[in-house]
Amino acid sequence: MRHDHDRAAKTIQRSKCRRLEQPVDGASLAAFRIMFGGLLFISTIRFVSNGWVERFYEQPTFFFRYWGFTWISVASPGAILAAHYVMAALSLAVAFGIFYRAAAVAFFLVFTYVELIDVTNYLNHYYLVSLVAFLLCFLPAHRVWSIDAARKRVRTHRVPRWCVWLLRFQFGAVYAFAALAKIEPDWLLHGQPLGIWFQSRTETPLVGPLLTHGTVALWASWAGFLHDALVVPMLLWKPTRVWGFLFLLFFHLGTHAFFTIGIFPFLMPIGATLFFEPEWPRRWIQRLGRSATTEPLLGVSPEEARAEEARIAPAAFATMTKIVLAAWCAAQVLIPLRSHLYGGSVLWHEQGMRYAWRVMLREKNGSITYRVRLPGRTRERLVSPRRYLTHHQAREMSGQPDLILQLAHHIAEDFREEGRPKPQVRVDAWVSLNGRPAARLIDPEVNLTAVKDGLAPATWILPMPKTPPLALRGAS
Repeated sequence: MRHDHDRAAKTIQRSKCRRLEQPVDGASLAAFRIMFGGLLFISTIRFVSNGWVERFYEQPTFFFRYWGFTWISVASPGAILAAHYVMAALSLAVAFGIFYRAAAVAFFLVFTYVELIDVTNYLNHYYLVSLVAFLLCFLPAHRVWSIDAARKRVRTHRVPRWCVWLLRFQFGAVYAFAALAKIEPDWLLHGQPLGIWFQSRTETPLVGPLLTHGTVALWASWAGFLHDALVVPMLLWKPTRVWGFLFLLFFHLGTHAFFTIGIFPFLMPIGATLFFEPEWPRRWIQRLGRSATTEPLLGVSPEEARAEEARIAPAAFATMTKIVLAAWCAAQVLIPLRSHLYGGSVLWHEQGMRYAWRVMLREKNGSITYRVRLPGRTRERLVSPRRYLTHHQAREMSGQPDLILQLAHHIAEDFREEGRPKPQVRVDAWVSLNGRPAARLIDPEVNLTAVKDGLAPATWILPMPKTPPLALRGAS
């Protein structure tokens, strides 16, 4: 009996694998490639034209480093500006599918390098761009509607089904973990931090006066949670797919109207198009009155195309491919879940906060003053973070303990270079989370120069205060 059960399970597993390796139309993957590359081109040009390269990479004299990536060196301001122009050109190359593989690899390396320069520039959608750009290095997204295809560098318009499902999984994971992160009192019971942010948008035409009422923030919080929790199942189920996509569009256009969150409201709908049938772009082209039946093979005979697909399909899901895909998917699940290993509120201690898709969950404001104690001196010297940081860096650092620790080590090194050995650095860090009264974030008696950053729970971070967040006006 058990052998029969095991045999049936293996049969189902083989059936799923065969389905994932089946060739499907590469049109949806090509449409995603075009929109993804185009969006990043616009984003990069906007970044340069707004002077943000100077603000984030030229003005700072100190850069916060990612744990594990302290070996990354900071290029000159001119080189960083040039890197952005290179990224713009590479994103166009990806969109048009010219030398696609080389362009995708180069874009991923340059973009990720720029993002690794300073932690205070971290945004969830930049992390997502890096992940997707990495996947595109390996996915055959250039088999349809690309210059490479027109030059017959590729000989089939079809791709293994798993290529589409891998990107579906990547975007779906964002929504799944964003919904999981919202299951907490501040968001669902207190409507924070939306209540705080809505109070600053009362000048918004038509709806501005409504935003002052706390019930609106609470309803909006629940709507955000339900969106993140339901949109992927709606996109996966064909009868609700269109409604799910419209729900997604409405939600992201709304967030774009109310909040400044970069390309995220545009990136996610682009990713959501992958949940439609792989041939959906051809159907739209046909509806516009253009033939979509002669282009797919790009001049390759049907016999050649079938032979090429027969060659591709068996290799597409080789054992090593299965292992790599399983490892990637496992990592995308385990990395966001790691925050639950630390206990307490990740919004407060921030351990596991990055890479976990905890989107728009906290409004943090802090006041940070370092106290430097030198050997043989009884009087401490007070040091302001603004001595080393730009306004943007100081604001981002003020609520993130690992960044406060990094700057403490830098201050100690600065004193040592001035000929003052063995400085001890402590900090008075008063932080408000989601409108709570300010409380100490870090133990003021801990010498931070003796603390090393790492993955272990940080005992030098004080527990989150039990005070509830700021009460919503007009909410019962």
